[in-house]
Amino acid sequence: MPRPKRQLLATAEETSNPPAALEHEQAIACVKKGEGKNLYTVELPSGTSLLVELPSRFRSTIWIKRGGFVLINLSAFDDRENKLDGEILNVVRDEKLWRKQAYWPGEFAKKSAYPPDSDEEGSVVGKMPPVDDSDTEA
Repeated sequence: MPRPKRQLLATAEETSNPPAALEHEQAIACVKKGEGKNLYTVELPSGTSLLVELPSRFRSTIWIKRGGFVLINLSAFDDRENKLDGEILNVVRDEKLWRKQAYWPGEFAKKSAYPPDSDEEGSVVGKMPPVDDSDTEA
């Protein structure tokens, strides 16, 4: 039997609001790869790759895509000896709202999808063709 709709909506609402501040053992990370079995490889702002687990309350409810951002707890598996480095606490869904927070890392700054315009003369898109004097005399 599927989960009740109110439980799905509560989980979705919980993930839409960013926390006021991050605790010491929490960090924002970028999802690089899905490893399977609810395990994801994420990258911290420092460039360190970690293997984190998606808790059961998010499974089949919230989908995570590559390049998306998650809030992770780095001390979740300190007491166990395994390959997991942390647990996903929250999935960043409204990225605009999260980027406005003071704790958002500068390394994850929004990048433009278009390359910077360094060569103005190379593109003729939207420009009028040059006027040729020989056409106007005839």
